[in-house]
Amino acid sequence: MIDPPQSPAPMARQMSVRSVIEAVLHRGPISRAELARITGLSKQTTSEVVRALEESGFVRVQGQTQGAVGRSALTYEMQRDVAFVAGVDLGGTKIHVAVANIVGDVVTEIVEPTDRRGGVHVVGQIAAMIDRLMQEIGVPRSALRCVALGSPGVFDARSGSISIAPNIPGLDAFNVAEALEKALRCKAIIENDVNLAAKGEHWRGCGAGRQSFAFVALGTGIGMGLVVNGQIVSGAHGAAGEIAYLPIGGDPFDSRGNRFGVLETAIGSAAILDRYVGLGGAGATNVRDLFDRLKDNDAAAATTLDETARILCVALMAIRAIVDPELVVLGGSIGARVELVERVQALATRHMPAPLRIERSALGSRAAIVGAIGIALTALHDSLFGLTGLQGDFALPAAPAAAQGAV
Repeated sequence: MIDPPQSPAPMARQMSVRSVIEAVLHRGPISRAELARITGLSKQTTSEVVRALEESGFVRVQGQTQGAVGRSALTYEMQRDVAFVAGVDLGGTKIHVAVANIVGDVVTEIVEPTDRRGGVHVVGQIAAMIDRLMQEIGVPRSALRCVALGSPGVFDARSGSISIAPNIPGLDAFNVAEALEKALRCKAIIENDVNLAAKGEHWRGCGAGRQSFAFVALGTGIGMGLVVNGQIVSGAHGAAGEIAYLPIGGDPFDSRGNRFGVLETAIGSAAILDRYVGLGGAGATNVRDLFDRLKDNDAAAATTLDETARILCVALMAIRAIVDPELVVLGGSIGARVELVERVQALATRHMPAPLRIERSALGSRAAIVGAIGIALTALHDSLFGLTGLQGDFALPAAPAAAQGAV
C-alpha cells in the first residue's frame, strides 16, 4: 500500500519558496520546468510554489517559450512594482534619496541640500523627500516596505543615535532609527555610509564575488568599509573602519587630531589644500582645481598628490597587515581620482613585500546609494520570503493591490 503524499515540513516548505524566488529574481523570465531543474525541487512542489506566488501577486506570467516537439511553456518573472524600498545617502551638504522596486531597479531619485539645522529636521526632510518620490511614481506609501540610510559617523544600534558626525548636528541626541520608522511607517535600517558604499561595491561593483575586501573612501574625510567572509564588519561599537583615527600622518597625541582623527587631519580635503598652499601653490582654491592644475604641470599640485598618496599607502599597509584583504577599492570624491589611484598603486607595488590589488571604485559617487538599496532589498526579501516570514501551506502575504501596475 502506498501512503498518500504528505505536505512538506514547514521549514522545507519555506526553503522551497525562497529557492524559487531567488531563481525568478536572478534568472527570470523562467519556466516551471527550468525552476525545478535549477532548484532541485519536484515539478509538483515547484508548481505549488509558483501558483502561491502568482496568487499572492509576487510573480506574473511574462510569456511563453517554445519547448521540445513544439510544446510551449509559460515563463514567469517578478511583479516588479509589487513592493518598493528607499535608499538614502545622508551627507553634511546634501541628501540623495532613491526609490527602487522589488528587483532593485531605481525608478526615481532626488538630491537636495541637507537641512543645516540637523537632528529631527533632517529626519523630517528625508521623509518628505521619500513622500514626494512615491507620489511622483503614483504609488501609495503602503507599498514602501523598507528604507536604508547611510550616514557619516557611528550608528549605535542600542540607542539608535549617530555619533561622530560633526557636519550634521543633533543626530546623537535621539533615536534616529525609531524617528525614521515613525515618520515613514516602515522598517528603517541605518548603517555607516562607507559601509554602505562597500556593500554597493560588493553587490554591483568591483567587489562582486569577493569574500574579503576593503573599501576606502577619501574625500572631505576618510573612512573604510570592511568585508570579511562576505559580511560587513561593524565591530563591537559600530566603529570598525573608522580609519580617520589611525595614528598615521601626524602625532596621535596632538589634541588637534582628536576631533577628526590623525589620518583625516593629514589627508582629508582641507589638509590636501593646505599642503598645496604650503608648497607655494596658488592656482587652486579647492581640491578639484588642484587636480586640474596637474594638466598645467603645476609642481606644487604634483608634489601634494605624491605626499597624499604616500600617507594613504602607509594606511593601506597597516590595513593589509591586520586584515589581509583580497582587494582594496579606492572611492570617494578624491580617492577615486585616477591621478591618485595610479600613484598609490605604484607605491604599493614598489614597497609592499607581496602585491596588493588596488582598484578604483566601479560605482563612484553612487556606491553608497547602491549599497543602501541593496541592504533594504535584502531586508525586504527576508521579510516577504525568508525562513521566518511564511506561514501555512505556501501562504504568502498579499501584495498591495494599489501598487500593482503603478510604475
